[in-house]
Amino acid sequence: MASPFLSNTIISFSSSLSSSSSLPRLAPSIPFSAIRSKSTPRRILTVRSKIREIFMPALSSTMTEGKIVSWVKSEGDVLSKGESVVVVESDKADMDVETFYDGILAAIVVGEGETAPVGAAIGILAETEDEIAEAKAKAASKSGASTPSAPPPAPTPAAASTPAPPKSTPAPAAPTVAEGPRKTVATPYAKKLAKQHKVDIESVVGTGPYGRITPEDIEAAAGLSPSKKNVGLAVVVETKPAAPAKAPAASAAPSSLPPPVPGSTVVPFTTMQSAVSKNMVESLSVPTFRVGYPVTTDALDALYEKVKPKGVTMTALLAKAAAMALAQHPVVNSSCKDGKSFTYNSNINIAVAVAINGGLITPVLQDADKLDLYLLSQKWKELVEKARAKQLQPQEYNSGTFTLSNLGMFGVDRFDAILPPGQGAIMAVGASKPTVVADADGFFSVKNKMLVNVTADHRIIYGADLAAFLQTFSKIVENAESLTL
Repeated sequence: MASPFLSNTIISFSSSLSSSSSLPRLAPSIPFSAIRSKSTPRRILTVRSKIREIFMPALSSTMTEGKIVSWVKSEGDVLSKGESVVVVESDKADMDVETFYDGILAAIVVGEGETAPVGAAIGILAETEDEIAEAKAKAASKSGASTPSAPPPAPTPAAASTPAPPKSTPAPAAPTVAEGPRKTVATPYAKKLAKQHKVDIESVVGTGPYGRITPEDIEAAAGLSPSKKNVGLAVVVETKPAAPAKAPAASAAPSSLPPPVPGSTVVPFTTMQSAVSKNMVESLSVPTFRVGYPVTTDALDALYEKVKPKGVTMTALLAKAAAMALAQHPVVNSSCKDGKSFTYNSNINIAVAVAINGGLITPVLQDADKLDLYLLSQKWKELVEKARAKQLQPQEYNSGTFTLSNLGMFGVDRFDAILPPGQGAIMAVGASKPTVVADADGFFSVKNKMLVNVTADHRIIYGADLAAFLQTFSKIVENAESLTL
């Protein structure tokens, strides 16, 4: 026999995560007979359609916002779970972001070249075609939410119409400067298209930010019809008015700063430069000290000439020597992050500073003490290639326990390095130069020497610890054949 309660209830399935209505619950204390006798109107339990937001992911522990390099998919494209949707530039690398659900990309909220904070919606995903209109309305409401922030800056352009043109001038000029002598940089999807359509990527001129080659550039070079990415850009233009609102606030704060020099150009930080700036400021809170040590490199130079034809670099030799010394002095490989305790790291991961287009990054040679010299050098070459293409994975640049910075190839004889946050020490290596040396008997000779300066966290590493580490490092370098064992 059918229940009278069920006969007054209709359950329909449509779906939306954006619905604020919750499913009604039955109080267990109400007798069923009372429910039967109560003449209530027909109630409809509705589960709306599933409209999901694609969020800006946190691609690293230090990432606070991301920049859209390119949308792999366009509005209206059908997506499958695990499929790449968008390429995001984090503070260190460009990474493909996959979707966790099947559906249709109904609307692009943040377009190419625009930035958004971690966790912010960058796109709207609809489950079926019937929900696309609702998803577009949701995207429009999100752009509308940021529109009220636009009116405050409105009087500012009227009052300060003169500074506006200089800001628009450097924007197109930046890509021109970057794309000349620099190495060709392309988005991951652009590289896939280039291979698919057999396009020589070196011959393609990039139109993306800082000369980056985009999928549209490859399609144009291959003679294909351009993909419809402009739709997404139109959405972004309406979503981004909040950005100008930050400018007056930022300019009002540093009122004590002197006015800019006439004819100067203000260039905003890139995402990577912002991350480097944040880390450098954070490092100022750590009490550090520095110890220098001269190291004789005759044996190291001879070994380098021997293994250089096999693809071994000087960086690999120095990283291997540092790793072997750290194995004997684990306190130098330790780290202090909370100011109350320190950690002995079980792995010796050597991070090596590398200058790339638009910033600095430190690819990590993991377990450097356990790898032989040739495998370590091969691994280093792979990391450098990925770093230049901004394709490093987070664990390949944020897992370092000790950092090595080498400016010897530029002829720099000595320098001090700034300690990266979360590490115990960083080694700065200068150039090896002929030096006159007197022995115990008073005889003079000429030997190649390089100066090594180490900056360390004085909360966990003391002067005697660092001196002992440098002595061990020096002995390893002076007996360079041990690096090949």
